[in-house]
Formats: sequence, structure tokens, C-alpha cells
Amino acid sequence: MARQVVRKTAAPPEHHVVSRIGQRSTKQRSAVAAVILDIEDFRSAQEIYDILKSSGENVGLTTVYRSLQAMAAIGEIDVLVNAEGEARYRRCGQRSGHHHHLVCRECGFTVEIEGPIVESWTQKIARQEGFVDITHTLDIFGLCATCARN
Repeated sequence: MARQVVRKTAAPPEHHVVSRIGQRSTKQRSAVAAVILDIEDFRSAQEIYDILKSSGENVGLTTVYRSLQAMAAIGEIDVLVNAEGEARYRRCGQRSGHHHHLVCRECGFTVEIEGPIVESWTQKIARQEGFVDITHTLDIFGLCATCARN
């Protein structure tokens, strides 16, 4: 009797994202994670939903919102709230850990930045006021060099 060899293949990256958020892994959640891993700029939940629908995925807008919120809660993706108050999402791959964003208001071009002065100032102010276990978000909006020239 011939022995059958079974080769294990590595799970796709989106599977690891879904398993980390503590939700049951479903095809729909994996599809949301796959899209967020594939895009480079910040997108709204509606835009991600539209991408999924146009690629033939059968996923509801509520599932998209919940999946994105869960991924954001564990730090797997970043959330940026634009001037209109709309949450936009992307996976920030260049920097790990806490960072900030410099965002073009016109085209959406985003640069991930570190802000050691902001970090030390935040800690100092919190200590002075008796706060502990603090968090903060800092996103800076302006015009990139290309948009400023146009």
C-alpha cells in the first residue's frame, strides 16, 4: 500500500489577521482582510465594501464595518478620521508600533511618521495632571508637494 504524502501549505496572510481578532474565521472576514492587506492607501468601509462587491464577494456592509473595527482594535490596521469625520482604514506596513500620519488633504498621500517630541510631551502632561494609562492619536493634514504645485 502506497503511503500518501500530505503537504501542509501555509495559511494565507488574511487568515492570520482574522484569527488574531478573536472572531470566527469566515470567508467574508477573510475577504475583508485580504482587501485591506492589498491596498496601500486609506479607504473607507464603503470603498472596501465596493471593492469586495466588484470582485464578486458576497459580503455585507455590516460585516465589513465589524471586521475593520475588530482589526483596528488589535492594532492590525490604522484608522484615520478625515476632515469630514469619515473613518478610513489601511494596514500600515512600514512601521510597527505606535506612529502618526502626515496626510495630504487633496490626494490622500500619506507618510507614516514618528514623533518622539509628541510622545514625551504627552507623557509629561499626563503625569502633571495625574493621568495614567494614556493613549493618543495625532494625524497631521496638509498639502503634499505635488498638490501644492498644482
